[in-house]
Amino acid sequence: MANEVEVVQGNSIKIYYRRLSWAKEKTAELVPYQTSAKLTFKRDSDSTKTKDGNVATSASLEPELELEFINNSSVPADEFYHSVIKNEKIEVWLVDVDRTNATGDNFAWYAQATVSEDETEAKTGDASERSITFSINGTPKQGWLKLSAEQQAQIDYIFRGLSAIVNGENGAEVNGGTPWKDGDAGTYVPADNETPSK
Repeated sequence: MANEVEVVQGNSIKIYYRRLSWAKEKTAELVPYQTSAKLTFKRDSDSTKTKDGNVATSASLEPELELEFINNSSVPADEFYHSVIKNEKIEVWLVDVDRTNATGDNFAWYAQATVSEDETEAKTGDASERSITFSINGTPKQGWLKLSAEQQAQIDYIFRGLSAIVNGENGAEVNGGTPWKDGDAGTYVPADNETPSK
């Protein structure tokens, strides 16, 4: 049976960032308040006239990544300034948080890059906006990755109960609540002192 084709929603694509020199020390971080992400693959072509007709020639691949977000005081927001001023390499991931494979890993693009342009727009009465352009080194790679519980929580909070949060087995969060499941609709169990309605 063929796989069902799903439409990729813009909200599903999230950009994560890390300074390349931090690869052995820190996990990648989600860029907060993203409004747009654009990955472009461009290859210029030309043609040479010969006696037998035109011969097409292609230039090297030129990938480019652009990101727009509401300006904020997060580590990634500050680090973009660092990258463009110091010309320091960073790692970026475009993660599709809704597309997973059989093992539950998320589809992603990975690239090493530098920030080539960082534009801040601050209009009176509006939130400040940032536009980042990344110059990608080499060719971005496709693959699958697993979001940690913390990274998952950054993009989608889970249901919690009223009790204080503690760490259970394997560091899993225990919060006194149970998320709603399919089939829970209409669930009602009367308390011991209640008489079930007839």
